[in-house]
Amino acid sequence: MTAETSQAAPEISVVVPVHDEAGAAVPLAREIAAAFTGRSYEMIFVDDASRDATLAELKAAQAELPALRILSHGSNAGQSRAVRTGVLAARGTVIVTMDGDGQNPPADAPRLVDALLAAPADIGLVGGRRAKRQDSNAKRQASLWANRIRRRLLGDDADDTGCGLKAFRRDVFLRLPYFDHLHRYLPALVIREGFRNLYLDVDHRHRETGRSKYTNWGRLKVAFADLLGVMWLKTRSRRPGAISEF
Repeated sequence: MTAETSQAAPEISVVVPVHDEAGAAVPLAREIAAAFTGRSYEMIFVDDASRDATLAELKAAQAELPALRILSHGSNAGQSRAVRTGVLAARGTVIVTMDGDGQNPPADAPRLVDALLAAPADIGLVGGRRAKRQDSNAKRQASLWANRIRRRLLGDDADDTGCGLKAFRRDVFLRLPYFDHLHRYLPALVIREGFRNLYLDVDHRHRETGRSKYTNWGRLKVAFADLLGVMWLKTRSRRPGAISEF
């Protein structure tokens, strides 16, 4: 039974942060609905104080998309906070995240969910890996070097942390420390908590509307402080081993 036909908690919550994505958000919501037809799911679009018609367009689409929930920030707080807002409100045990610009094809999302559900309990996250990234050469090169540096310093196992398409267990996410730009360090933090990650190749599309909210320089300015912070968090982690209850 799907979320559209039942008030019972869905199994899957698709969380999509959006900011100034008029013209893109509603078509993306329709694609999500098509991808998860027949599944127990909800989709939560978190509007991060958009200045355009994003919120109005999403509200108008709720009549045709019963699984669509909309949360709205009173002030712009960034992508990581929008993801956290969605996860906290989610009713599903499995969370799927994707970027609101439509570059992550929702058709790939059920495959990540199924891989997570079929995996051992110590798999906390299944991440998408953009096989044929449709971005500028400068952006691809910047990401390549950023991933290499991050992997060397953090020892994580991710080739593409910038891919917004991920599936993870809600309870695992809620164990992680929160900070701005958290979404770029999920694989390292999941490992820190004692879980493992899996990765699957996914498609990637050209942006059809709007423009990127980030620049290479903007990412670089925060990356150094973020890396130092996550490195510090790793040094402050102590695992308890097996936990027994008597």
